[in-house]
Amino acid sequence: MTVTLSLLPSTTPTLPASIRNTDTSSIISISQFPNNPRTLLLHQCKTLKDLTQIHAHLIKTRLLLNPRVAENLLESAAMSIPGSIAYALSMFCAIEEPNSAPYNIMIRAFTSKQTPQEALLLFKQMREDSVEPDKYTFSCILKSCSRLEALREGEQIHALVLKLGFAVHGFVQNTLIHMYASCGKVAIARRVFDEMPKRGVISWNSMFAGYTNGGEWEEVVKLFYKMRDSGVEFDEVTMISVLTACGRLGLLDLGEWMNAYIEVNRLKGNTKLITALIDMYAKCGQIDTARKLFDEMHEQDVVAWSAMISGYTQSDRCKDALALFSEMQMAKVEPNEVTMVSVLSSCAVLGAFEMGKWVHSFIKRKRMKLTVTLGTALMDFYAKCGSVKDSLEVFDKMPLKSVPSWTVLIQGLASNGRGKEALEIFSKMLNLNIKPNDITFIGVLSACSHAGLVDEGWRIFGSIRDYGIEPRIEHYGCMVDMLGRAGLIDEAYHFIKTMPIEPNAIIWRTLLASCRVHKNVEIGEESLKHLGILAPKHSGDYILLSSTYASVGRWEDAVRVRSQMREEGIKKTPGCTLIEVDGMIYEFFAEDSAHPQSEEIYNKVEDMIEQIKSVGYVPNTEEARLGAEEDEKESSVSHHSEKLAIAFGLLRTSPGTTIRISKNLRVCKDCHSATKMISKVFKREIVVRDRHRFHHFKDGSCSCNNFW
Repeated sequence: MTVTLSLLPSTTPTLPASIRNTDTSSIISISQFPNNPRTLLLHQCKTLKDLTQIHAHLIKTRLLLNPRVAENLLESAAMSIPGSIAYALSMFCAIEEPNSAPYNIMIRAFTSKQTPQEALLLFKQMREDSVEPDKYTFSCILKSCSRLEALREGEQIHALVLKLGFAVHGFVQNTLIHMYASCGKVAIARRVFDEMPKRGVISWNSMFAGYTNGGEWEEVVKLFYKMRDSGVEFDEVTMISVLTACGRLGLLDLGEWMNAYIEVNRLKGNTKLITALIDMYAKCGQIDTARKLFDEMHEQDVVAWSAMISGYTQSDRCKDALALFSEMQMAKVEPNEVTMVSVLSSCAVLGAFEMGKWVHSFIKRKRMKLTVTLGTALMDFYAKCGSVKDSLEVFDKMPLKSVPSWTVLIQGLASNGRGKEALEIFSKMLNLNIKPNDITFIGVLSACSHAGLVDEGWRIFGSIRDYGIEPRIEHYGCMVDMLGRAGLIDEAYHFIKTMPIEPNAIIWRTLLASCRVHKNVEIGEESLKHLGILAPKHSGDYILLSSTYASVGRWEDAVRVRSQMREEGIKKTPGCTLIEVDGMIYEFFAEDSAHPQSEEIYNKVEDMIEQIKSVGYVPNTEEARLGAEEDEKESSVSHHSEKLAIAFGLLRTSPGTTIRISKNLRVCKDCHSATKMISKVFKREIVVRDRHRFHHFKDGSCSCNNFW
């Protein structure tokens, strides 16, 4: 890093007017100045006015000539009183030939006041003035290097520490460890740590912090076992680092050992520790245990609430996450950025558009900074609710954008049927010399797949290694999907057979899904053989092959596959559709009658079907429940979960309002054609998110152009 020197005053400043004009009768009553002035100056002196009065008294009584008194006054101005750093600097500059102590005070003050660059400048001035630093100087200035991630300066100071013989002091070594770890040089930090003749808990914690900041969770655990074997007592800071590592690695056994230790040592009242435990249990899949701990806390701060909400989100219990967020609001605990990111993620999963919009308005109202993390979460939420316009708007307003930000935008455009725009954004990203990562390429290849851009997809797939990225199984999966969607089933099959890495179940399932769409029974059967080995008893695979048989009229084979499922105890994943109305999430299943307004909803479905029939809709009974009698098939397709959700939306929302629904499975052909007609007859825009992509229905057409 480069530091630009701001010149310190070279002459002794004029005595401030506030001192020159001080009315001595108003000075804080000081009958006799105490032998230890620290108590008076640092504890009783609360405002700049107090400080100037005492300063005037010390000048008048010539007590300021006492170095200890002068240093305590300087420390009070520099560290204790808000907004007095400039005053402290003027006092410092008035000291004739200062030794290391005043320099140390000002270096520490600049570091703690978030201006560590000024601390480095002052240290440079100190060296130029030939003032000998002491062990406290090095501890303070190394903290400044840590804040600035100033590795070059830190290395120079390390050399000076060795030269002057201060490396024997434990707290100087601790700040060296912290400095190197903060600058990303964890291996050097570890070397300093290993060379220490005696290591206290602070040294160990500095090393834990370095590994934690670098995400080296396995090293955290290894170091903890070494610490335990060394007989060093660990503290709250140690345990928080280790519990965080346990959560990231899924080490439930060690996490539970920590929990037992906390209970035995009666540390359950420590909010930070319990929050770390909650986070560990949630990340290890023990979300109910995490909630029990949360409920038992005497006082839950924003970090605890955020940890629990995040735990629900990561455990795919998004409804619980939003319910807890509502409780947090009622408890009048102000959410922070971490809370908002988790809530937005849950809204994205559930398609809770109105709730997510409220969160966005809350962020604006509270003037929360649109950081890269928060902005990217907002973009992702809007994209996953089918509102690409809002996602683009957030992207444009973000002051800083990361590679994930660009990637989310590309993925959002791709899944919403705007593949060509996604490729334009990718080109813009490359033109700005922003290097894509492996996930970016998944998004770009997905865009080619959904838009049917086969040649472009091949070109981009061939360029992945140019960016130092080795194609992963996900990239190969995108290519299989692209070829399959385009009807190039034989080419997709050949591509799988010649892949340099072993195809997994997802690859074969992708091909099987394409076989169903394009009615290729032979390769569909071959795909299921491989799936039977890689992922036996997956209901979706059998349903796909059964549907493939049905699509070509081989009903006996279709029934045989369904019978095989029953014999082997394989249960079909039921189709489920979610819709948000008035801030509430409603769930519908095919032929569902659990809703309180069930009768009204089914009446609306009948009315809806009759109206769209009048403009040309013909039910596709191929999509009927297998085993349904001939006269029941039309009724069966009419009662698919998405049709029930749309009917509910028509009943409960105002005319002209956009209806947004999310389905856990792929939208069937009949629902797709019916929804196109519904959008035209009822003059509604309908946004449907299925497990693969978005469909924007408007005026009788769909954004996917019947390519899905």
